[in-house]
Amino acid sequence: MPRVDADLKLDFKDVLLRPKRSSLRSRSEVDLQRTFTFRNSKQTYNGIPVIAANMDTTGTFEMARVFSKHTLFTALHKHYSLEEWKKFAADFPECLEHVAASSGSGQADLEKLCRILEAVPLIKYICLDVANGYSEHFVEFVKTVRGKFPNHTIMAGNVVTGEMVEELILSGADIIKVGIGPGSVCTTRIKTGVGYPQLSAVIECADSAHGLKGHIISDGGCCCPGDIAKAFGAGADFVMLGGMLAGHDQSAGEVIEKNGKKVKLFYGMSSDTAMKKYVGGVAEYRASEGRTVEVPYKGDVEDTIRDILGGLRSTCTYVGAAKLKELSRRTTFIRVTQQSSHMFG
Repeated sequence: MPRVDADLKLDFKDVLLRPKRSSLRSRSEVDLQRTFTFRNSKQTYNGIPVIAANMDTTGTFEMARVFSKHTLFTALHKHYSLEEWKKFAADFPECLEHVAASSGSGQADLEKLCRILEAVPLIKYICLDVANGYSEHFVEFVKTVRGKFPNHTIMAGNVVTGEMVEELILSGADIIKVGIGPGSVCTTRIKTGVGYPQLSAVIECADSAHGLKGHIISDGGCCCPGDIAKAFGAGADFVMLGGMLAGHDQSAGEVIEKNGKKVKLFYGMSSDTAMKKYVGGVAEYRASEGRTVEVPYKGDVEDTIRDILGGLRSTCTYVGAAKLKELSRRTTFIRVTQQSSHMFG
């Protein structure tokens, strides 16, 4: 018998953060740096826990170079060759502290990942990324990778429920990617009817992860700096961005002139565009679960980074959090029917 979970589930658009008294005099006093020690790898992380998504348009070497200067993190996409990795490591070794090598869950993916990690030993993070983190095969894959790389920090996902977060952590993952369908170019919810409102998913998954001394990434659904703040307020340890980083100089792809305006293509990694690029097309037994969009050209990502970090610091001053670490403890969400005025679009 099908059952209905009638408990209230919320998205970022359904809430605002309630302001609280604060002794902070300036945004400049806010510390956005976090330090984590991971449950399984025992590694320690230091940095601002915002991650460029491992999509081939945003998880680029160029993005990593700019992000690492700000101690931000980049999950590099899985389509870079071993030779490209070697060149990047030789030219920009200072970036390797804040990047992850990504992999799918196939045998060829694993073999390529092993070659990259052997050739570039300074890489300490692995991002195991599949659309459906609920499969038994993926759980076994996480165990296999943990066995091969006992000292690497493993990100794994995607899932949206507490019991699966726990299973992946107990199988060897350190950081669980949370989000099914919230991404700006993801059509999983339309094609499959499967998903979970992102704010509630983060709250529930963070609770499960932290009980086991694990960590989570809120992956998808952020449209503006305020959404990133809400994800951290909900308990996310890291927040992963795709659409907000599309269209920049550091995003892959050519700038296209269209009707007098400059645009760049941005697409989901399960879209027709990505499938044609990497595997020759969408297999007959599946549907495309991503869309391709034209994003206005935005120039250097530095401006967007400043906007995001400035917004986060401002959030912290509104709720009285001197450090990003304190934000979730200072967060009260208020349910709303409207985020902002739409008078001028």
